[in-house]
Amino acid sequence: MKIAVGIIGIFLGLLVLLQSCTVAATSGLVADKATGGAGAIGMLVGLLFFVAGAFSFALPFVAMIVFALGSAFAFLASTQGSFGDISIWGFIGLAMTAMSFFTWRSTKKKQAQS
Repeated sequence: MKIAVGIIGIFLGLLVLLQSCTVAATSGLVADKATGGAGAIGMLVGLLFFVAGAFSFALPFVAMIVFALGSAFAFLASTQGSFGDISIWGFIGLAMTAMSFFTWRSTKKKQAQS
């Protein structure tokens, strides 16, 4: 499950980063500062998801914390502007947090049995 969480996290991180970059650039063209701010926070969320995906291979507990932090930022960004997709990324981040938790717990149980 470590590998699945890592690959999904890295892919989602890149996807969120590209989408948020597009939202931030487009809002700059139409002079919408609130959506531009949400897009900037979305780029941070994408970066956090990417980092969490990378950490999930070796340190699933750290990945769990970074996914939760990214989800919190996503929900924060969903309160401003008209970037509604960022709340969906927040819920997906919570699911990734849960997957990282179960990965960490299963790794911990395997180490205790050895």
